[in-house]
Amino acid sequence: MPNELLWFIFALTNFILFIICYKLFGKTGIFVWIAMGTILANIQVMKTVTLFGLEATLGNIMYGTIFLATDALSEKYGKKSAQKAVYLGFFTMAVSIIIMQLALLFIPNQYDSAQPHLDAIFGFYLRVAGASLIAYLISQTLDVYLFHKIKAKLPDTKWLWVRNNVATIISQFIDTAIFVSLAFIGVMNSSILWQIFLSTFIIKTMVAAFDTPFVYLIKKITPLND
Repeated sequence: MPNELLWFIFALTNFILFIICYKLFGKTGIFVWIAMGTILANIQVMKTVTLFGLEATLGNIMYGTIFLATDALSEKYGKKSAQKAVYLGFFTMAVSIIIMQLALLFIPNQYDSAQPHLDAIFGFYLRVAGASLIAYLISQTLDVYLFHKIKAKLPDTKWLWVRNNVATIISQFIDTAIFVSLAFIGVMNSSILWQIFLSTFIIKTMVAAFDTPFVYLIKKITPLND
């Protein structure tokens, strides 16, 4: 199966699972999704693939759903809930860094086969997650701020797609610039670095556009538990 087709299936799967999570658990489900998504996105981002002829990292779809989640919170529950979710995601990432770095310090016994793999993932994860922490907090806070600024001027539901896409795309550009610079400068050569920056932003923009129907769907859904 080509990566491009798999990417669309993967994106659709992420969005559908997010909708199910919200339907079953309401606002709590969105908070849980953000906490889970921050960890999964930072693990996935360490895998590089070729998408649409460009070098790209995974994690963009899962990370994009976090912006969908904060926009959904902004729309249905207000700015305070959305910003609380941003802090929750930041705390979750920070905890995952601390816990996994301590876990790597344990000396494995002779029967262990996991340590080299954990080292490969979570050794580099320290830099990736550190870069992501900074990029996440800045870009997500900006996303919440822009969403409510636009909503104040265009409060009608028919303009939901404007506040969702404009806030997300601008915030994702800032996020990509900060993250790629801090995570990969000195690790990858400049040509690959620029490809990753370009492909990451293009794919994040595609995810932002792709999630628009799901924002409207969330607006209409009444969760089973809220």
